Amino acid sequence: MRIVFVRHGHPNYEKDCLTELGHKHAQAAAERVANEGICEIYASTCGRAYETAQYTADKLGLDIVKCDFMREIRWGSKDGTELFKGGNPWFISWDLAERGESLMHTDWQQREPFCHSEVVEKYETVSRNIDRWLLTLGYQREGDYYRVVGENTNRTVAMFSHGGSSSVALSHIANLPFPYFCATLAMDFTAVTVVKFDDRKGVLAAPRFEILNDARHIRGIE
Repeated sequence: MRIVFVRHGHPNYEKDCLTELGHKHAQAAAERVANEGICEIYASTCGRAYETAQYTADKLGLDIVKCDFMREIRWGSKDGTELFKGGNPWFISWDLAERGESLMHTDWQQREPFCHSEVVEKYETVSRNIDRWLLTLGYQREGDYYRVVGENTNRTVAMFSHGGSSSVALSHIANLPFPYFCATLAMDFTAVTVVKFDDRKGVLAAPRFEILNDARHIRGIE
């Protein structure tokens, strides 16, 4: 199975919708993924992600399955502790890297300053639910990898969501610490990432990245 992750287009965050530029991004993204062989489309229920998905759904003649668990994550203090960089996990991760601190700790949730951030709870929620979703697609999490347990896994599906929730899902799938993933992969608008899962029933394997953060289709769009 191939899963095509797509971030939403340029948004109006206050109104939770696409801007005029965002609609252009979404249209370009639909053209970009049209030949990926997508047979099912899933999307966050946030307006900006759903609107982005609609362009691809219309082009391919597919329905959109709504996924509440892929709504954008929140961050900020969960206990009143003041967080540097406003608690933004990307800014925190970049700052920690500038200080020369490791971002590869597997227990990052218990370390400063993330241990005070509500992003930890959101990370756990998305991770837990992405595994439940993958199970419906025929892949069962076992330790760090996924066993092929379903039928008809030789197909391609798409998930339209957000920089945050996608980063959680992808870092969990790849077993990479979330701060490291944030520091090394800041997704552009409508960036395309493709993850390939083994199709052989019964096999336990690590998913592979085929494409990572490809947003070339929006270059020059204004």
